[in-house]
Amino acid sequence: MPTKTSRRASVAARTPQTAPAAPAGKRDRTHYLYIAVIIAVALGIAVGLIWPDAAVELKPLGTGFVNLIKMMISPIIFCTIVLGIGSVRKAAKVGAVGGIALGYFLVMSLVALAIGLVVGNILHPGDGLHITDALKATGHDQVSADALPPVDFVLSIIPVTFVSAFTAGQVLQTLLVALLVGFALQAMGSAGQPILRGIEHLQRLVFRVLAMVMWAAPIGAFGAIAAVVGSAGLDALKSLAVLMLGFYVTCFLFVFVVLGALLRVVAGLNVFSLFKYLAREFLLILSTSSSESALPRLIAKMEHLGISKPVVGITVPTGYSFNLDGTMIYMTMASLYIADALGTPMSIGEQIPLLLFLLLASKGAAGVSGAGLATLAGGLQSHKPALVDGVGLIVGIDRFMSEARALTNFAGNAVATVLIGTWTKEIDTGRVRQVLAGDLPFDETTLLDEDARPQAEVPEQGGEKELAKA
Repeated sequence: MPTKTSRRASVAARTPQTAPAAPAGKRDRTHYLYIAVIIAVALGIAVGLIWPDAAVELKPLGTGFVNLIKMMISPIIFCTIVLGIGSVRKAAKVGAVGGIALGYFLVMSLVALAIGLVVGNILHPGDGLHITDALKATGHDQVSADALPPVDFVLSIIPVTFVSAFTAGQVLQTLLVALLVGFALQAMGSAGQPILRGIEHLQRLVFRVLAMVMWAAPIGAFGAIAAVVGSAGLDALKSLAVLMLGFYVTCFLFVFVVLGALLRVVAGLNVFSLFKYLAREFLLILSTSSSESALPRLIAKMEHLGISKPVVGITVPTGYSFNLDGTMIYMTMASLYIADALGTPMSIGEQIPLLLFLLLASKGAAGVSGAGLATLAGGLQSHKPALVDGVGLIVGIDRFMSEARALTNFAGNAVATVLIGTWTKEIDTGRVRQVLAGDLPFDETTLLDEDARPQAEVPEQGGEKELAKA
C-alpha cells in the first residue's frame, strides 16, 4: 500500500511540472516575435521620415507579407466551416446562425452610418478648402471597376469551378463551397467521418504553415509603415488633421461604447478583456493596415475562446464582407467632408439616401483592394457624380485612415462572433472566462487545441454507438 501511494504521489508531482513547461516556452518565443514587430514599426516610421524616397521603395515588403497571409485564408476558412458543419447533426442550426449573423450585420452597419452622420454634421471638417484640377483627376482615378451592382455581386459568389474558389481570392466563394461540402458530409453520416478526419489533419497543417509565415511579420510591418510615412509625410496630414482626428474618435466611441455595451449586456463580458486577448492581432493589423492579415488568427482564437466551429466558421468570414463598421463610418464622414470641401453641403434629406446607397455599394465591393476608398469613389460616381471630384482630397491620408478602418472592422467582427455565439447558445461561457483570465493560454505554435479536440469528439462517437446498439 505505501508503494502504491508513493507511486501516485510521484506521478502527481511530475504531472503539474511537465504539463505547463511546453506552453511556457512557446509563449516566450512568440513574445519575441511581437516585440520585434513593435521595433520594426518604430524603425519604419523613422526611415519614412528620414529617407522618404527610399522608404516608398520598401512597400513590396509589406505587400508580400499580407499576400502570404491572404494565401492561407481560403484553406483555413474551408477547413473550419467543413469541420464545423460536418459535426453538427441538424442543418437548421447552421441556417439559424447565418440568419442571425446577417441580420446583426445589417443593423450594426446602419448604427455605424448613423454615428458617422452625427459626428460629420457636428464637425464640418471640409469647410474652407479649395480643390484643384489635379485633385479632381486623382479622385476620378480612384473609381474602381471591380465594384459590382447587387445582382452581379450575388452571381460573383458562385465560383467558375470548384477549385477556382480557392485560387480566385474571393472569401465568399470559398464560404459557399465550404458550406456545400459541409452539408454533404453531414448528410453522409458515418461514411463521411474519414473525410472529416482527413480535413482535420489538413487544418492542423495549414495552421502550422500560418504560424511559420507569422515570423515574417516584422519585415512586413517595417516595409508597410515605412512606405506609408515616406509617401504621405507629415505636411500632408496638417490640413486634414480634423477629419482624421474626428474619424479616430468616432471609431473609438463606436468600439468601446456601442460594441462594449452590447458585449456587456448580451454576453456579460468586458470589452477590454476580449481585446487584451486579441492584442497581438490588433498589433498585426496596425502594422499592416489590413484586417485580412488577422482573419486566420481570429478564427483560431475564437474557437479556442469556446465558441462552436459552425458559429466561428460562418460569422467571421461573412463578417469580413458584410460587417464593415469602420468602413461605414469612414464613408459617412468622408462623403460629408467632400461635400463641404466642394462648397455643396448636403441637407439631411440628401445625406440619408446617399449613405443608404453606399451601404449597399459596400457589399458589392467586398474583397476589392483598398475597398474603403474604392467603394467611396464608386458609390459617389453612381449616386452623386459631382462629389467624385473631391475624393482626391483624402487620397493622401487614406492609408492612415485605413488603420482605424481595419481595427474597427476587426473589433466589430470579434464582438459579433461572441454575441452570435451567445444568442445561439453555441458558446462555453465557463471556458470563455478561463481563457480571458489567462488560465487557458492560446497555443501560438499550432494555433489549435491539439489535445482538446480529440477528447471532445470521442464521447459523441461513443454516444452514437450506444444509441445504435439500443
